[in-house]
Amino acid sequence: MERMIDLLRNRTGLVVTVHIPDGMNANDAKRALTDNLVLLCEQVSDPQRICLSVDGAACGADVATDLAERFGVRQITAERPLGKLQGARIGVDHLLEDPTLEYFICVDQDGDNFANELLNMIRAAECIREQARTDRITVLGQRSSMHRPLGLLRGELEELADRILLDALTYHAAVTGKPLRMEHAFTFSEHPDFHSGYKLFSRPVAEAVFCSEPAMAGTSTICYYRHAVEAVMTVEALEAGAYFGVINRSTFNEQPVSAFGLMGREQFMADAIIWPCKRLNIPVEFVRQWLDNHMPRLLLDTFRPDGGNELQAIRRLVLDAWGEGDAPPSLMRAPFV
Repeated sequence: MERMIDLLRNRTGLVVTVHIPDGMNANDAKRALTDNLVLLCEQVSDPQRICLSVDGAACGADVATDLAERFGVRQITAERPLGKLQGARIGVDHLLEDPTLEYFICVDQDGDNFANELLNMIRAAECIREQARTDRITVLGQRSSMHRPLGLLRGELEELADRILLDALTYHAAVTGKPLRMEHAFTFSEHPDFHSGYKLFSRPVAEAVFCSEPAMAGTSTICYYRHAVEAVMTVEALEAGAYFGVINRSTFNEQPVSAFGLMGREQFMADAIIWPCKRLNIPVEFVRQWLDNHMPRLLLDTFRPDGGNELQAIRRLVLDAWGEGDAPPSLMRAPFV
């Protein structure tokens, strides 16, 4: 255990991505970020191992600068906003300059990632290192509930994206002949909570994910940097040979702050499906079938007509990325339950 504590306190870098756009309550966002930093600083011996990485000078740089001075953490700001992935990329790249760091953990600004659970991520990573004899590791902090922090609508939509991402990764593993290493990932659920914003990367994986040329896969900048962020981190980590682990983590019963409501949620969730399927070269007939496989199992479909309409709209947007947006709608319902 002493080694685990030493790894967390002295050899782990923490990147907190910051984006406070117009429309978000800046006071609430600063309060959540401050609470986050208070607890994060308790976990490391030197606050310089924490980096506030701001996605766009006009999107919270003033708040991050004030907090960096107050807590003694690092702060870096992109000139113009692209999306959360940009914040993660420049933040991790900045911390990689410290050769003593072995692990890098990305943390959302919203205060919904509990700092006292960082040690569990390190323990999981070290377990994988020992059992698999590898230094290529990524660990996901899986929420104990999707609906409690996110609400029914977003929880259901993220479940859809998670299930299809698992299908895509499984398909890709089969066609490439590289088995999907998930023995450390199915402890808590049928599928990992891929879209959780609490992720650990070992140094070789962090270098591959955050320092490589962006793989846009023919998608838009918004899709890649803003909407498909968590899918990008997951897919690129696995493509870099990472063993994938999951720990259970706590959440608030409702997220303290969120920018989700400021985005076009249908396109947001469609892009979370489109990018990984494009990146992994999934044929459209498989994407269509996976949508039709998973949509009927969601409780969102029981909210008629709005829930069903939402799912059909996402389905159309996804298929439109392959030029099939005018495909007939899914039947969605099984005859009996």
